[in-house]
Amino acid sequence: MDGVLTDGRLLYGPDGEERQTFHVHDGLALVRARAAGLSVAILTSRASRATARRMAELGITEVLQGVGEKLEAYRALRDRYGCRDAEVAYMGDDLPDLPVLRTVGLAIAPGDAVPEVRRAVDWVTRRGGGRGAVREAIETLLGARGAWP
Repeated sequence: MDGVLTDGRLLYGPDGEERQTFHVHDGLALVRARAAGLSVAILTSRASRATARRMAELGITEVLQGVGEKLEAYRALRDRYGCRDAEVAYMGDDLPDLPVLRTVGLAIAPGDAVPEVRRAVDWVTRRGGGRGAVREAIETLLGARGAWP
């Protein structure tokens, strides 16, 4: 989530409320991915009401927030959906994502991910987190299947 669907910055309002920005292009791509039959899940170390609200708007029901061990949560999701690692694409931007990125079939990082992550993945998008990186990845994957307009 943070650094992938957002630019990774944490903004707080005058009353301490968290504010996040999401790129509408990423949102449309996530809706199109689901419409094309892909399962979409969010794994994030932090918990945020803004994240919950945005994912609900997009119809994404697998939103795991406050995840301490991402690999364990990923494996539980994979098993629940009956997938093999080779069938999963995962996008991450920072060190806590590395265990999952090293496990999945297609490891993706936004263009502004930390160097350790960029070196560990199969593909680094041109766009950064919160700036259309998710759209770029989904558009490319669905385009390869002939499922992107």
